[in-house]
Amino acid sequence: MISPTAEYALRAVVAIAQGSGEAVVTPKLVEMTKVPPGYLPKVLQILRRAGLLRSKRGFGGGFTLAKAPEQITLLDVVNVVDPIKRIERCPLNIGLHTVTLCPLHKRLDEAAAMVERSFASTTIAELLTGDDGQTPLCKPTQLLY
Repeated sequence: MISPTAEYALRAVVAIAQGSGEAVVTPKLVEMTKVPPGYLPKVLQILRRAGLLRSKRGFGGGFTLAKAPEQITLLDVVNVVDPIKRIERCPLNIGLHTVTLCPLHKRLDEAAAMVERSFASTTIAELLTGDDGQTPLCKPTQLLY
């Protein structure tokens, strides 16, 4: 449904959001998110350049959210690293399907649209307190240091 990179970005943003404004260092994020240590810094830098994260070097440094978790949607994060692919024209280049999609590709695009709407209406804050009371990724007390 989404790429591994998009999931890694979501994991990282959720983990950072659990820090309640405190900076979280990359090694701790690797531990919390289980994202490969050689890949996570690249994802974090993409998110930082897009304005979703802030970073600070040195003692007391790490990553924080650039906005409140209530202001960041899943779609915001996914669109930065690997936007959801919509089907606008026939991927098979069939001439008859240039105006309207065939039933298969129409349904696939409808599914992508549903995911897009769901991600657009879900904030990072909502993921911090799941309906079942579970904490995502790890316990907040395990976050820092």
